[in-house]
Amino acid sequence: MEKKKMAFAGSWYPANAAECEASIKGFLKEKPGPLDGSFIGGIVPHAGWYYSGSIACRVIASLKSDEKIDTIILFGAHMHKQSEPFILTHGAVETPFGPIEVDEELTDKIIAGISIRKMPPFKFPDENTFELQYPFIKYFFPDAKIVVCGVAPSFFAAIIGSMAVEEANNLSRNVRIIGSTDMTHYGPDFGFTNAGTGTKAVEWVKNENDRNAIQAMMEMDESKIIAQGLENKNMCCAGAVAASAAACKKLGAVKAVEFDYATSFEKSASASFVGYAGVLYSLS
Repeated sequence: MEKKKMAFAGSWYPANAAECEASIKGFLKEKPGPLDGSFIGGIVPHAGWYYSGSIACRVIASLKSDEKIDTIILFGAHMHKQSEPFILTHGAVETPFGPIEVDEELTDKIIAGISIRKMPPFKFPDENTFELQYPFIKYFFPDAKIVVCGVAPSFFAAIIGSMAVEEANNLSRNVRIIGSTDMTHYGPDFGFTNAGTGTKAVEWVKNENDRNAIQAMMEMDESKIIAQGLENKNMCCAGAVAASAAACKKLGAVKAVEFDYATSFEKSASASFVGYAGVLYSLS
């Protein structure tokens, strides 16, 4: 089976299963821990595990269910508004816990229904937005398959998310949705310094710029999500978030839960820092 090789293992997250599991067990003890509920999707960050792995881990753990989960649909990728959406066509993605097989039947249905760039494993980009989630997915859903889709921040994002779920329903797949994005990238390293420096800048990012993005996520409003990301630079993958919100609504989500929030500043105080949010979407 053709596999998408790991590119960030050993740097952004541990390279072997034992070290990954030790990190995951540590993350699960942090508060708030995984939540119990009828969660069918979530938004996770994708920085190195040292910075944001805890939030991503605990959001994904909250998606576990007593029911068998057939497929995880993962939306991500750093893309411009005019970028062409893309999808992993076949094979598997590698993780330290073993490969995750692509749900080729569901992927083929998505490809047949929309205009999307088809990418085999050997051409698939090295995207931390995706790869940083693979070990968590394999750990918590060891038997699930995966759909991996890059989504641009445009009106088309909601169409992709909704249609992916429609095709999953047609195939009687029990799916979970994950959208991968970091929040505001602030500071001179990112060319974004309109709120000054130091504590004042951190508070502006946390309490205003990222707060506005999280509010759009909570409302599951795809248009607001895209607008926030493009106008305020507070989501690096607003397309993935919009697709996830649309997908979760298609699955019946009626409520969003703000799970956790942090910035890299807490781990490493610097003039340049990044925000990280975790959000869960629930059926009740």
